[in-house]
Parts: sequence; structure tokens; C-alpha cells
Amino acid sequence: MQAKRGSKFSYWFGEKAVPHIVLFTYMLIALFPIVLILINSFKERKAIFKTPLAFPNAETFSLDGYATLMERSNFPLYFTNSLIVTVVSIFLILFTGAMAAYALSEYKFRGNAILGIYLALGIMIPIRLGTVGILRLMAAMGLVNTLYALILVYTAMGLPLAIFVLTQFMSQVPRELKDAARVDGASEYRIFWLILPMVRPAVATVAVFVMIPIWNDLWFPLILANGEKTKTVTLGAQQFLGQFVSDWNAVLSSLTLAMIPVLILYLIFSRQLIRGLTAGAVK
Repeated sequence: MQAKRGSKFSYWFGEKAVPHIVLFTYMLIALFPIVLILINSFKERKAIFKTPLAFPNAETFSLDGYATLMERSNFPLYFTNSLIVTVVSIFLILFTGAMAAYALSEYKFRGNAILGIYLALGIMIPIRLGTVGILRLMAAMGLVNTLYALILVYTAMGLPLAIFVLTQFMSQVPRELKDAARVDGASEYRIFWLILPMVRPAVATVAVFVMIPIWNDLWFPLILANGEKTKTVTLGAQQFLGQFVSDWNAVLSSLTLAMIPVLILYLIFSRQLIRGLTAGAVK
């Protein structure tokens, strides 16, 4: 019996069944590690290794990991440091990158394409290749063991992607709108702020893509800001991983708390993220 068009049955089992089933499967695969870390953070150490896939019950439930975080580490400070570095870096990346993208897309001059390629080279060349030079530069500026060093490095790391993506989106804004604004006497800064909401999906996409490497990064906090007052969440969780003994309860608890901001950001920008990724794919 053929399902009625538009019914819930046809939505999941009709002509479009395969894409929905595939999407649902991808969601399960993506969420499985998150759920696994979450449920094991509330279990005793023996239960983590004996029954890692089982949910905690009255016998295995334990909050030892979260208690260890509060007793043996300054986790609230680590969380605050990561939040400050991530939020400030994303703001600088989006603001500076959007202004550079507007200039590249709006003003055509000799060397425009070459300059755009030069600014986008950071996507292909990993910034970690210059770790030694960056460390020497930060030491000369007196910024070692400060959050300013991390903010500067992450801003430089995220700008190439922001400029590349936003330039493509801003170039698609109708020029007639900008010319009409100029006729009405709007300044270039005013036109920039008028265009920015039109590329909101691209801005949200860039924000999500640059946040993940910044929040989860271990390399630069270990090199540039490994002091107790400047540790980030990822670096702070490493103190529970030793050569001979590892406190897995504390590690899983710290990872669970560290995932909260990332999940919140995805929930907030999910619709804009999908629009930014699929823009131009369907006519």
C-alpha cells in the first residue's frame, strides 16, 4: 500500500527514506563517543573498564571524577581561561576577517587576486610549523605564560579560513544594494555593517569551524601558556594522565565538562551552519 504523500510514514519510509536513514545513522555515529564519555564519567573506575557500554546504576554510579576535579585542580580557572581565549579569538577572527573580506570583494585593484591567495595560504600551511619562531617572538614580547599569547596565535590561525570563506559570500551580495546605499550617503563602514547580516550563515560557519581547534588545542597552551594560572581545559585534563597511573574518572569528567560549550554553540548555530555549508548547492 503506497504511503500518502506528506505523511510521517512517507517522510521516513517513502521516496526520501534513504537520505533520512543515512542522516540518522551519521548522527548516531557522531554522538556515540560523546554519550560514551558522558555515561562513563558517572561510573566507578572498575565499571569503566568492565562494562564501558552500560549505563551507570545504583552499584556503579560515582561522582569521584567530578570531586577530584574540584579537589586536585583549579578546573573553574581552566574553564574560564579557555572561555576567554576562545571567545576573544573568535571575535577578533570574525571582525578582522570580515573587514578584510569586504575590502577584497568590494575593491578591485591590481594584485587583488594575489593578495587574496596570500591571505588564504594559512589554510594550507599548518601554523605549528612555526612553533619555534612563535615561541621566540612571544618570549621577546614578554607574553609567555599569558592568555594574550594564545589569543594572538589563534587569531592568526583562524584568519585565513575566515577571509577565504567570507570573501566568497560577500562577493555574492548584489552590487546594486551597495551602490544604492552610497547614493543615499552611507559611508563604507555603514555599508559594511549593512552587508554583514546578509552573510550571517557564513559567519556562523566560520565561528563553529574555528572554535573547535581553539577549544580542543593542546599544543600551543603546552608551549606558550603552561603556567598554573594560564592553563586551559585541555591542558588541565592532562595532569590526570600519568606514565604509570591515570585517573580516568577525572579525565572523563573533565572531558564531559569541556564538551558543554561546543555542544551549546552547535545547538545555537546549527541552522546557520547548515545554510552556510549548503549555500549555492541547490538552486
